[in-house]
Amino acid sequence: MVGSLDLLPRELVSKILSRLPVKLLLRCKCVCKSWFDIITDPHFATNHYVVYNNIEEVEEEELLVIRRPFLSGLKTYISLLSWDPKEPKGSVSSEILNPPYDYDSDHKYWTEIMGPCNGIYFLEGNPNVMMNPSLREFKALPESQFTTPRGTYSFTDYSGFGFDPKTNDFKVVVIKDLWLKETDERKPGYWTAELFSLNSNSWRKLEDDAVLPLPFEIWGSSRVYTYVNHCCHWWSYVSNSVDRRKMQSTRDLVLAFNHVNECFRKIELPRIRYSREEEFATLVPFEGTIGVIVYPVRGTEKVLDVWIMKDYWNDESWVKLYSVGPVMVVYKLVGFYGSDRFLWKDSNERLVMYGSESKEMRDLEVYGKYDSLRAARYTQSLVSLHRGNEFPHQFVSCCLVPDPLLNQTDTDLISFLLHLDKATMCVTETRHGSQTRISSILFLMYIERGLFYLYMHEKIIYSQNAHE
Repeated sequence: MVGSLDLLPRELVSKILSRLPVKLLLRCKCVCKSWFDIITDPHFATNHYVVYNNIEEVEEEELLVIRRPFLSGLKTYISLLSWDPKEPKGSVSSEILNPPYDYDSDHKYWTEIMGPCNGIYFLEGNPNVMMNPSLREFKALPESQFTTPRGTYSFTDYSGFGFDPKTNDFKVVVIKDLWLKETDERKPGYWTAELFSLNSNSWRKLEDDAVLPLPFEIWGSSRVYTYVNHCCHWWSYVSNSVDRRKMQSTRDLVLAFNHVNECFRKIELPRIRYSREEEFATLVPFEGTIGVIVYPVRGTEKVLDVWIMKDYWNDESWVKLYSVGPVMVVYKLVGFYGSDRFLWKDSNERLVMYGSESKEMRDLEVYGKYDSLRAARYTQSLVSLHRGNEFPHQFVSCCLVPDPLLNQTDTDLISFLLHLDKATMCVTETRHGSQTRISSILFLMYIERGLFYLYMHEKIIYSQNAHE
């Protein structure tokens, strides 16, 4: 059988394998040496990512979500949701990406998810992390050792994540605001920037050749990963007034960072909204260019206006493409799936997907708290984060486990399941006369309304009578 496989042209085998999911490809590496060589080839990994993730007829769609469930403290859960796109009312399944114990605590948390970028994702938080869920790779980035200019400190960071195809390098750029130590006042419009390179596994300052186009400020409300043409983007503004509350003197713009030439660029916009207090504006990727979705802050039924930049390199090419709605339950946009589906959370921190063409709404059955819900489209990838220069504690493997958090809210009686770190499983063997029984016992410790509880669930794995 193996000999006959070797007779097939390499190009044909590569074409067939590129249409298989990563989980199956990892098994196929053991079929024969020629298949192993193909699947582990970096060029095949790049081609597979493009081919497999653009197959039109898919059996299921998938989404990566980070959130802090009720009673979980700062601890962040990373969930992989999946559903059948042919069943609008079908159920949603979920697995939790379970990082190693060192990252499974309230002291390790993430506030943003950025990606996919060739199937790689960046988690902003403590610590900053790059990961490939398909390969179960999880890499903690080292901390930057740079300090702000003398007499200043930084209060807020804004990160961008991208890929440089010329050097085959994943990069993270971080922009930090500056505050004066002496007066504790913001230094309006002034920032400092740093860059992390996966290839070098280190940070460096971005100096004069990557000067930030000052002055500008960054809005904190736009949280959708927007990576287009090797550039990451932030929703920003310039103001003629030091008072950030004075909208009449504020002009919206987009700040871009090119991960290839490592330069910043300001993208001008027309007046697409008229009130910062009354309208949200969220930057999104849109079919090879960027777009902005504008929608009202208040009200139960909302109309969403979609603007796009028809020519990415021409600031004058902005047009209003279409409007969606009125639709209900929109509170804040947290993702954009494809070119016509919106991911938002409602006032109860429930994640919802809405299709502008189908007019169908899907409850994704997950909840968060404290503005913690973030979502990104999941794409499968063979691209590895390994560069051979990692410290042992930086690079770890993770696994997927069943998600007991699915469709749980703060009013559920079984909210104790949210404390996965307080669960213990053991296997026991008991003998009663002539009968032997092996059981798995799950112990769960939880706090409900100020009272401490211990929950035990026994499942019989094996039972046999000695006389049988």
